[in-house]
Formats: sequence, structure tokens, C-alpha cells
Amino acid sequence: MEFLVQAFWAPLTETYFQKALIGGCMVAVVAGVVGCLVVLRRMAFLGDALSHAMIAGVAGGYLVMKLLFGLEAHAPGMLLGSLLAAVLTVALIGLVARISRIKEDTAIGIMYTGVFALGVVVVSIFRGYIHIDLMHFILGDILGVADTDLWASAVVAALVLSILILFFRHFQLATFDPVMAASIGLPVLLLDYALTTCVSLVVVSAVSMVGVILVVGLLITPAATAYLLCDRLDKMMVLAALFGVTSVIGGLYLCVWLDSAGGGAVMLFCTMQFLVVLTVAPRYGLLARWLRLRRLVPQQVVEDILTTILRHKGEALLSVIRQYVQQPVNLPKALSQMEQEGLISASGGGYRLTEAGEKEALQVLRAHRLWETYLQSIGTPQEALHPTADRMEHIRADGTVEYLDEKLGHPARDPHGQKIPPREENENQT
Repeated sequence: MEFLVQAFWAPLTETYFQKALIGGCMVAVVAGVVGCLVVLRRMAFLGDALSHAMIAGVAGGYLVMKLLFGLEAHAPGMLLGSLLAAVLTVALIGLVARISRIKEDTAIGIMYTGVFALGVVVVSIFRGYIHIDLMHFILGDILGVADTDLWASAVVAALVLSILILFFRHFQLATFDPVMAASIGLPVLLLDYALTTCVSLVVVSAVSMVGVILVVGLLITPAATAYLLCDRLDKMMVLAALFGVTSVIGGLYLCVWLDSAGGGAVMLFCTMQFLVVLTVAPRYGLLARWLRLRRLVPQQVVEDILTTILRHKGEALLSVIRQYVQQPVNLPKALSQMEQEGLISASGGGYRLTEAGEKEALQVLRAHRLWETYLQSIGTPQEALHPTADRMEHIRADGTVEYLDEKLGHPARDPHGQKIPPREENENQT
């Protein structure tokens, strides 16, 4: 017990750990909150683009401060250069996507690699003036946070959170329904640029700690974790900030105990946290999905029950239904669920179709008889028509049945002389 207390308490007494904890938590909170909008708008790739394009801004800011003012590694200058590079990258992406047939995702891939390459070339050409450790830039150094990094993170966090709080409703409406937002007079384009600027600021402030590669994970993963647990944007933002903070705390302890890279440990803990939530989330987790699938009655069973009752003049006993349902299933449970869905109703010792159930059964019967007709047209033996059509009748997605009907010339009867039911006009085939 004493060993555990020492393992948790000892790092907290170190100044480097305290700075890393403070700086990392500030970045995690603001990254988690902004990341919710990024995830919901499907802008994750843009965050990756901005983080890579930053090297050009860092190099430019470093070079300007060195040549004009004789200052090396001047944080505000590199921060401003990074922000300008991010804004330039976003502007170029938008320009290419608007004036050409290139889609936005392709434009992002082109422009961010181009700006990133520009930064690498500038660093290599002016290596006598620019002393940037590219490995540090890529991997970050959260355990070596400087005071200037803390101040920069604090200013960025305060600014970005203030913008999001003041214009929360605007961002919410523009995210979920941009058409409605534009129709009521909200400046949707301006909100998009404001969000992009916020993302750029967050990326710039976080790169020095977790690196260019892992900053995207800190922006996306906590928000995605929160997305698995709630359906409200405000709650999602609070949870994302919480998951970001726990990722930083857990990752810092992990890197101290394992003597590993700080940024990598933070993101490893963050990813493990996401996988745990993905597994156990009560509504959208893998276990919940597995349990839902177990409780569901297969659609093929539902359709077999419906057609069985229909063929027996709209009423059938349980023993009769059991003979025609081929798949192993809890039949009373399936019948109970179909009653709840309004497809069948109990009638004495048997079951009858409701109006909705009869409509659905007729469409399955229509598919069966059209498949029989098609199978006969391609030379299937007479004795194989019915059993084969029994299997094929459940294939009704993507307009399959209507394709068969049109291909066969809209036949009125099947090979056995049975009438083919007409198409249900309100049928919603998926």
C-alpha cells in the first residue's frame, strides 16, 4: 500500500510533472471541447492537415524572429507563424475545392503535404539560422513544458472557450442543420472560419507538448469517446474535456512509471480509454450492440411466420407455424415481438395477421412468386423452384424485386398459376 501511495505521490512533488500536468490538462480541456464540433462535422482530417502544416509556420516565425530581432525559439513569434500557416492552409484548401473539380478531402491531402514539405525545405535551407528539432516537433515533449508554453496554452484555452461559450447556440445550429442556420440569417461561413481558427489555435498550442502526430488524437479521441456516451452536444463537450484530462493524468503517470515518451503515453492511455468505452458504453458500445442483436428476431423468421399465416387463410396455430419456420429460434418470443410491432394478433389458439402484417406478407409472397418465375426462365428444374425461391424471397433490398418484375415483363402469375400480388405503393424498400 505504501508503495502505491509513493508511486502516485512522488511524481506530484516534481516541478516538471506539475507543469506537464497543468499544461496538458489545459490543452486537453479545450481540445476536447473543440473536438466535439470537429467530430460532428467530420473535420478530423483537417486537424491532421493543420498540425502538419504548422512546421512551415514555426520555421517562418523562427526565421523572422532570428533575423529581425536576434531571438531564438521565441514562442509568441512561432505561435503567430503557426497560426498564419494554418489559416493559409485552410484558405488554399477552400480555394482548390471551390475552383476545381477536386473534392475537399483530396484538396486537404494535397495542400497540407505541400505546406508541410515547404516547412521541411525551409528548415533545411536555413539550418544555420533555424535550430528546430524535427523529432521534438513530431513527437512533442510534454515533460519539458516551458513557462512560455504554459502561458500560451492558457491564453489559447481562455480565448477558444470564451468563443465557444458565447456562440454555443450558433455553432450548435450550424453543425446540425447548416441550411436552417443560413435561412434564419446566421453567418454560417463566418462560423466555419471561426471554428477553423479555434482548431488552428488548439493545434498550435498543443504541438509543443504532444507533437504534430499525436495532437490530432488529443483533438479527436476524447470527443469520439464522449460521442459514444451521450446525444447532447453540451454533455458531450463536458465528457470530452473530462476524458481529455484523464488521458493526460493517466498518460503522465504511465510515462513516468514506464520511462517512455510523454506524448505517446498520453495518447496510448487516451486510446485505451476509448476502447474500454467502446466496449461497455450502455447504448452504443459493442456489448450493448451484441445484446440488442441477440434480442432481435431475424427478419427472415418474421417473414416466414407472416407468409405461413397468410398461406393458411390468415390464421395459423403455433404447431403449424413451427413446421414452416426453418431457423432455430425462440418461436414464442418471436411471436410476442411481432405482436408488439403490430404485425400479428393472437386469436384463440392461433395467430392472425393485422392489416400491416398482411401488407408485409403479401410483399414477401410477391417476391417469392417473382423469384419462382425468374428461376423458371433461366432453366431451373420444376421441383427446385419452390425451395430455391423460399431462400431467395428474403432478398428484397435495393429494388431487387422490382428489377425482377421489370425484367420478366410484369408477369401476372407464377409458374404454378398462382396470382402474383401487386406492388404495395407505399412500400419502403431498403
